[in-house]
Amino acid sequence: MNRKPNGRQYINYSFYKFLPEWYLIPRTKRQSLLGTLKKILDKYARKITLNSYSTLGVRAECDFMLWRVSEEVENFEKMSSEIFNSGLGAYIETKYSFLSMTKNSRYVSKKKAVNQEGERIKITPKKKKYLMVYPFIKKVDWYLLSGKKRQEMMFEHIDSGRKYPSVSINTSYSFGIDDQEQMVSFETDYPEDFLDLVEEMRFQKARAYTEKDTPIITCIYKEFRDLVKLFY
Repeated sequence: MNRKPNGRQYINYSFYKFLPEWYLIPRTKRQSLLGTLKKILDKYARKITLNSYSTLGVRAECDFMLWRVSEEVENFEKMSSEIFNSGLGAYIETKYSFLSMTKNSRYVSKKKAVNQEGERIKITPKKKKYLMVYPFIKKVDWYLLSGKKRQEMMFEHIDSGRKYPSVSINTSYSFGIDDQEQMVSFETDYPEDFLDLVEEMRFQKARAYTEKDTPIITCIYKEFRDLVKLFY
């Protein structure tokens, strides 16, 4: 039975690390392989929503990240195959790959702020300077609370978010399709605003129901051409 497309999107955050051998090969070969990578990125940017980020100097375990959004998960498979079979695959490894999907929020739609998602199944990256990404898991006790109690605690979070309009949130859901329950990413040009927002939310009641929200990875937005130049 074939269903009509429902417009929901798959989201993938893939983090990569260059192996030590990368820095031992001639620079001309590095430039050639990175040129091929850029061509692949350009190709898929015409098919899916694709943004690239550097984590170089920010995280020890990864060097760059690709944020991919598509209505077909197979696009991630095809693109990854091309990257790893391009010759670059011998010199990089995937450190993290988080899969999720869009769906309407249970909590935000009733009290939506300009910078928050509500009843939407489309994610449109804003290409702000910084992106903070992390997987999120709630404790089992959270799901045993009444809907009213959960909503009250989420309203407290939402009210905090209203104070920081420079921070845009993108929430997607992973129930049953990856290890985490949600993927959360925040775009901003001002990391200090995000830091203050997160600190404020640490004192709120909902925090007691967090099972895991790490690793938290800060990413720096880069155009494709600027990303590859970092690794010449």
